[in-house]
Order: sequence, then structure tokens, then C-alpha cells
Amino acid sequence: MSKKQRKDDSFIKKPIYPGGQKAINALISSNIKYPPRALENKIEGTVQLRYDIDHKGNVVGSKVISSLGHGCDEEAQRLVKLLKFRIPKNPRKLKIIFHKTIRIHFKLPNAQLALQYKTEVSKLPPSQKVKQKSYTYTISW
Repeated sequence: MSKKQRKDDSFIKKPIYPGGQKAINALISSNIKYPPRALENKIEGTVQLRYDIDHKGNVVGSKVISSLGHGCDEEAQRLVKLLKFRIPKNPRKLKIIFHKTIRIHFKLPNAQLALQYKTEVSKLPPSQKVKQKSYTYTISW
């Protein structure tokens, strides 16, 4: 007896993001806006979301599984709403909602080192002029 072979169109096709995971990461990193409250409180970490994709490929809902707070959860949900998936044709024109999870990492921007260098020469009359220089350094991060 031979096994009955199933047709490829009998299986439900999963949503595909054009460009794959690298494209998703690029979209998130280019559109992420660090929440001001999280920046003030120096909050870093990962927000894990579960989101729903409708039969048209749009993200229709999301739920926070692991939270950071301070505005990071809302920002992660906003980023997930930007995703647009491609849904291959499913058999019998089924309207299926797919569920996926994603982790969005929030990392504080690197502190930039600023160095200012300033030279001053005294403005005394030529008879009282003494070679005198003063230096000012400001380091901020």
C-alpha cells in the first residue's frame, strides 16, 4: 500500500515578511523612538509581544507578554503595527488569524564623549604683555 500524497494547497500557508527577519530588524531599528521616561530612568531590556496577523497580512492586535514599563511597551506595540506581511493563498479561501511572538530590545544610546578645547590670550597693552595662555576643558557624556 502506498501512502496517499497530499496536495500542497491543502496545507495552511503561514504569513511571510518580505526580506525575512533581517528586514523586520531593520524596520524596527530605523523606526524605534526611545521613550523619554525610559531614557530619564535609564531603563534597558526586552519587551516580548504576541501579535495577531489577519488574512490580509495586517497586524490587528498585540498583547505584551513581558513588560518593561516607562513607555517601552507602547513603543513596542507601535513598532509591531508597522509590520505588513504577505499571505500566500490558502485553500478554500479561509480567513485565518495567525499569532506570532516577537522580542523588541531597548538599549540605551551610547554616551558620546564631547571634548571642547579653548585657548585664551590676555588682552593687555603691549608693554604689560606677558605670554600667558589658559586652557579650558569640558568633558560631558
